[in-house]
Order: sequence, then structure tokens, then C-alpha cells
Amino acid sequence: MAKLKAKQTFVDPDRGPLLSVRFIVAIALVVIGIAWIVYYYTVVRVDPTVLPAPDPGSPKFMADLEDWNYAIGFGLILLGLLVSAHPATPLGRGRGVVVGMLGCFLVGLLWICTFYVISGDQLPSVPVFNDLDQYNLMVGIGFMAVGFAFATRWE
Repeated sequence: MAKLKAKQTFVDPDRGPLLSVRFIVAIALVVIGIAWIVYYYTVVRVDPTVLPAPDPGSPKFMADLEDWNYAIGFGLILLGLLVSAHPATPLGRGRGVVVGMLGCFLVGLLWICTFYVISGDQLPSVPVFNDLDQYNLMVGIGFMAVGFAFATRWE
């Protein structure tokens, strides 16, 4: 009786295809999250230091969300990084796991350290950091949490 072999798409399990649907979705989520934050901050957001306050930009639903736009943007970025931790993506296998893990840990640490360094008189002059205030800690810890998701894949 012949043994049935599973269909393999690549020979070495540590080196799979560079582009997979999951990896493209992960990249798209990260890019959309960054674009969401940048668009909100530069086009829609009303600068609280300008008097009289101008009308918010469009679309109106984005202006109505106010600071929740940061939760949406950073949520998409962190979700994209979590999706990229799957073994079907280059960051989810082999050395990519270490790169993703250390990268997320360092970004989170740098985000928190930057917030503490500028948290005095300089905070109102730094984009995004000025709107998030203490929520900057949640952003940094979020990146570190994604780093721990990568750490679960480390062998």
C-alpha cells in the first residue's frame, strides 16, 4: 500500500513563499492604519491651539470620531502586525520571528521613552503625541504586546 504524501508548496518549512495572501493583508492593514492616522491628523483634525477654531475637515464621520481615530489607526497597525506573526508570512517563521519580536519590543520601548522625554513643555509641539497624552503609554504597551505574540512563535 502506497503512502499518501501531503502536497507541499515548498521544500524547506523555514523558507516559505515570500508573498502570501496573509502577508499582503498584514501589510495592507499596517499601511491603512498609518494612512488613517496621518489623514486624520493633517486633514480632519481641528488644531486646538488656533482661535477661533476652524471647521473640521471632511469626511464628517471621521471628525465626529475625534480621538477615536487614533484607536482605529493604531488598532489597524497592531492587528496587521499580529496577522504577520502567522507562520504563513515571512515574519512568522525562522529569523523573521526574532526580527518581528525585537522590532515590536523596541518600537514600544522607544514610544514610551519618547513620551516621557517630551512630556513636559515640549509635548504640545510633537504631532500625534500631543493628542494622545497619557494614551501614549497604551500605544507603547500595545506594540510590546504584539512583540509577545511574536515571542510565542520563537523556537
